[in-house]
Amino acid sequence: MRDETAATGGSLFGTGPNGIFRRTVPKPEEQGDRRMLRVLGLPQLTMIGVGAIIGAGIFSLAGAVARDVAGPAVLVSFLIAGAASLCAAFAYAEFAGMVPRAGSSYTYAAAVLGEVVGWIIGWDLLLEYTAIVATVSIGMSGYAGFLLDAIGVDLPAWMLGAPGTGEGHRVDLIAMLICLGVAWLLNRGTKTSAKVDVVLTVVKIAVVLLVVVVGLSQVDFGNLTPFAPFGWGGAVTGAATVFFAVFGYDALSTAAEESVEARKLMPKAMVWSLAISMVLYVGACIVLTGMVPYHEVNPDSGFSSAFASVGMSGVATVIAVGAILGIVTVSFSFMMGASRLWYALSRDGLMPKWFGELHPVRRVPHRATWILGIVAAALAGLLPVQEAAELTNIGVLFAFVLVCAAVVVLRYRRPDLPRGFRCPGMPVVPVLGVLFSAWLMSFLAGETWLRFAGWLVVGLLVYGLYSYKNTRRVMPGGSVDLSALDGEQR
Repeated sequence: MRDETAATGGSLFGTGPNGIFRRTVPKPEEQGDRRMLRVLGLPQLTMIGVGAIIGAGIFSLAGAVARDVAGPAVLVSFLIAGAASLCAAFAYAEFAGMVPRAGSSYTYAAAVLGEVVGWIIGWDLLLEYTAIVATVSIGMSGYAGFLLDAIGVDLPAWMLGAPGTGEGHRVDLIAMLICLGVAWLLNRGTKTSAKVDVVLTVVKIAVVLLVVVVGLSQVDFGNLTPFAPFGWGGAVTGAATVFFAVFGYDALSTAAEESVEARKLMPKAMVWSLAISMVLYVGACIVLTGMVPYHEVNPDSGFSSAFASVGMSGVATVIAVGAILGIVTVSFSFMMGASRLWYALSRDGLMPKWFGELHPVRRVPHRATWILGIVAAALAGLLPVQEAAELTNIGVLFAFVLVCAAVVVLRYRRPDLPRGFRCPGMPVVPVLGVLFSAWLMSFLAGETWLRFAGWLVVGLLVYGLYSYKNTRRVMPGGSVDLSALDGEQR
């Protein structure tokens, strides 16, 4: 059902059939070969969320930020980033309980703020998710190197890192293989790959608990002073960097069309996954900066090196294995998110349908997954981790600003719509999400803003030359009436 008042408009900048701000929500696929299977329950969804959140952010970025930016106040960095992320998580949860579609913030923004806004976010996140897969795969290399050294394996220098990251480095081959391996796993089918992800995520949580429980007995609280050697500004700057570690539920929300009872379970999974992760982060930060002085933290294999420095080499080895497995789960979650986002963009006519075709047996977007795996492998093999990480945060923060704003707009524009979850503290919480995210964006480097702007310009050209016309052929008509979604599969 379409909103008649919107459908009558013909303005390019209106909400009618020809308007770039028409509000769109795609119909569910009726054909079996075009519809993904609903097989994910609350445990699997929560584990996918935790799997996306806990990974290189804590195992690698925490050490780098502690040593060079925040000192022991890296704990505050995570708390600031977590607070900003929680505000956005509530907004995401409200939309997930109302718009059960693949595509995450792309779908939410298109339904509330208009087609062109949704496209901008979708185009942005397609790059961000791919860069995240590359970044976390690079972050794994430090722990892989620690583990290989521990067992006496000496690999050639040319395959140990991107150019400029060390003497003789030419390519990070291990990171590339991880990206391609995750693409292969995802193409085995959602149910199979989700089972593997749950097992690996449980192992990862157990390793982080090991770090916290055993590490607390080795903490020298003298190492925690001075607590903020770089000043409180360093802690805030660190928050803009470690924000990378606290937004995995965004990728989780792209799996809405593979979730049973999506409206009921998706909001719970988002909040639970962030809550579990933040508790583990706080304990891990205390251990990392309490076991060794902040200026001696190893930025590549922080926890393993810290435990090895106090004579616990066995625990250090277990942590290295857990870090590698943990990073694989992050790659899994975000590559899954990127492929489902691409599926949604292709389904809606904003990109060629060929990219979103599902495998005839496993019913996953196999072409998009392999392309993403190859691109992520190229980024992981050739870029230093800092450059890859900088490519991610600004886009996700930008998406958070729009989603938090959209939930306020829709609550007051359409308070009658059925919602499986209601963002608390309206409008204070989502407004804080906007302000927090915009504030953290202001701490990012100018080069990051230029790259972001350049990618958006390319996206607008694609929209003008292809997407605008094609999406009206696939989804004709004016703005959608969101109340029509109430009768759909939950």
